[in-house]
Amino acid sequence: MSTRHLSFVETGRSRPSPELVLAIAHHLEVPLRERNSLLLAAGYAPRFSQRSLDDAEMAPMRASVQRLLDAHQPYPGVVIDRQWNVLLANDAAVALLTGVPPELMGPPLNVYRASLHPNGLAARTLNFTDWAAYLVQQLRRSATITGDPALEALLAEVLAYPNVAQIRPLLDLAEWDDPPLLVPFRFASPLGEVSLFTTLTTFGTPRDVTLDELAIELFYPADDRSDRLLRDLADASPSVRGAATR
Repeated sequence: MSTRHLSFVETGRSRPSPELVLAIAHHLEVPLRERNSLLLAAGYAPRFSQRSLDDAEMAPMRASVQRLLDAHQPYPGVVIDRQWNVLLANDAAVALLTGVPPELMGPPLNVYRASLHPNGLAARTLNFTDWAAYLVQQLRRSATITGDPALEALLAEVLAYPNVAQIRPLLDLAEWDDPPLLVPFRFASPLGEVSLFTTLTTFGTPRDVTLDELAIELFYPADDRSDRLLRDLADASPSVRGAATR
């Protein structure tokens, strides 16, 4: 493609082909949802489906991620969508939410709301300033990249929480005298302090909007003591899978 033709497309003098729209979106790493929007704006039909995770065609993917969550026991694991609503969770993740009031449990259960609301996990988070700084930065980035009105509204909501508003000047300045390798999530469990770090996994070659926006968040113990406590907590907790999913 010549730079002249691209210039004509940019200024509206030429209409792009659907292949050109998709090529530009691919190189700019535009999410599938927005690629559909670009195609519609150019006068073409969307190319990427959007099925519910409960759809029959999604059964193999749903079963695969559930197996991953089950295998991750006794450590917490959840499947989240683009707005960080929990779609699936293992027993360890649900047990982590014990004591969170029903109004914060959804449906849908939202990770940011449950983690940052003063009546949620924030009340048991021992390094709230550091953990809140990580979560707010992540939410801001997601809202900026996607332009999703729901994410922008969620960001405004959590920034208005009194505990978040109180530390807001520190959210972008969180520092450590001895910086850790990762920002841990440290919370007070019935058996003592547990420290976790988190990973995010996504599908490698999605062709569906839902799959493109799914992420699997897995928590791991940050030290041997936390590992032992998580195993003890799992032994003491009944199976409650599904209580926190929509």
